[in-house]
Amino acid sequence: MADRDVNVDWRRFGQEMASMARDLLAQPSVDTTLERITGSARDLVAGCDAAGILLVSGGEVETLAPTEQLVTDLDGVQQRLGQGPCFDAARHGVRERVFRIADFTAEESRWPAFVPEALERGVGSMMGFLLFTDDEDFGALNFYSRRPGAFTPASEDSAVMLASHAAVALSSARTHEQMEQAVSSRHTIGVAMGLLMGQMGLTQEQAFDVLRRYSQESNVKLREVARRVCEKGGLP
Repeated sequence: MADRDVNVDWRRFGQEMASMARDLLAQPSVDTTLERITGSARDLVAGCDAAGILLVSGGEVETLAPTEQLVTDLDGVQQRLGQGPCFDAARHGVRERVFRIADFTAEESRWPAFVPEALERGVGSMMGFLLFTDDEDFGALNFYSRRPGAFTPASEDSAVMLASHAAVALSSARTHEQMEQAVSSRHTIGVAMGLLMGQMGLTQEQAFDVLRRYSQESNVKLREVARRVCEKGGLP
């Protein structure tokens, strides 16, 4: 961990971080969890004016829960140029690595095309952290400031802690959402099977086979076939 700033009240920060962690785990959806993560990044990390999460898949960039339009604009610039600190963090997935531009006015070598465009948009400094758990990478959690030199070693320490809590909370939210979707899908499939059993005099196994064959032949997911059966009262 970097040398700590003696001016930072780390006890208070620890309390704020604990409160944030509890709040993250209490969020009702992945979207609200993401919004709480980036809002906490802006509010709790010294020097941060804006924050967002950047995902890169196949060269395509997706911006999640930006706290302001500046974040989305900069992510778009990085996609267009194929370079930038946040783009590199999300694309390469190098764990425990921090991408930071301490002062855009003095940065020349690493991202020569990106830096001038960021300066034009009023960015003075930024940091990017890989947002991950042991099982999966999510992208990069990024912090932006309009002041050069805004992020101190203490800022980096606090951002690392926030990113760690955020990754766990996001993983939990995704797992919960997947479980809810699975339960909903099973219920829909069960209702569709019941309709087919009543209409066609089928057993439970036969009704499921009808849904499965229709899914395979039409190249439509089973849960979607079941949803259509429920809506139309029979096979589409």
